[in-house]
Amino acid sequence: MREAIPLLGGYIPVAISFGLISAQAGFSTIETLAISTLIYAGASQFLFVGMIASGSPLWLTVAMTLLINVRHVVYAPNIAPWLPKSRWWPWLMHGLTDQVFALAHSRLPQLPEHQRVGWFLGAALLAWFSWIAGSLLGAVGGEWLTSRWPLLGEVMPFALPALFVVLIVPRFTSRRWAAALGVSIAIALLCTLTGLTNIGIPLAAACGALCFYLIRLPETIAPRKGGHP
Repeated sequence: MREAIPLLGGYIPVAISFGLISAQAGFSTIETLAISTLIYAGASQFLFVGMIASGSPLWLTVAMTLLINVRHVVYAPNIAPWLPKSRWWPWLMHGLTDQVFALAHSRLPQLPEHQRVGWFLGAALLAWFSWIAGSLLGAVGGEWLTSRWPLLGEVMPFALPALFVVLIVPRFTSRRWAAALGVSIAIALLCTLTGLTNIGIPLAAACGALCFYLIRLPETIAPRKGGHP
């Protein structure tokens, strides 16, 4: 739980935003909490609430929600080699969010095998409960918060991207990762500037992954002569 505390800087503001939007869309506080507890996926929850509020068919809403979460099909195999045998993993995977995955991917290999289930449980529970608490705060007092501090309404949507930046930066110590991330950033920026925003994220992710697997560079950036990095 202690190692997952930095995640709260992104989770709580975005969860407050969701709670506020959910309440404005006509969902009750209980319904908002149920969505954050059961669906527990930021982008999917915003889409779910928006589509339901606009009267979209339930089957289409469910299909689109699952489509956004299909990235977890990639996440799970990447941490599977570090998961010891346990009957609890199918249940614990409900807590596998983008940020928990990034943290687990770097932290699980460093832990003794017998500590990994407990570590993942603690990190996932803290993230999950903070998301639920933020959603409750947004549903109950979101309008009051944004009216009292207008700047908060502008800052909150950027909290999650900022958290991703913090998680990604340490990867730039590896030449291979730096090349892959650089390609992803360049492709995403190019797509944004040319108006291809819908295809930008999947295309950038695919190009970055292709770069990572095709280009073989030293894993770490060697220090300069004299011992300084």
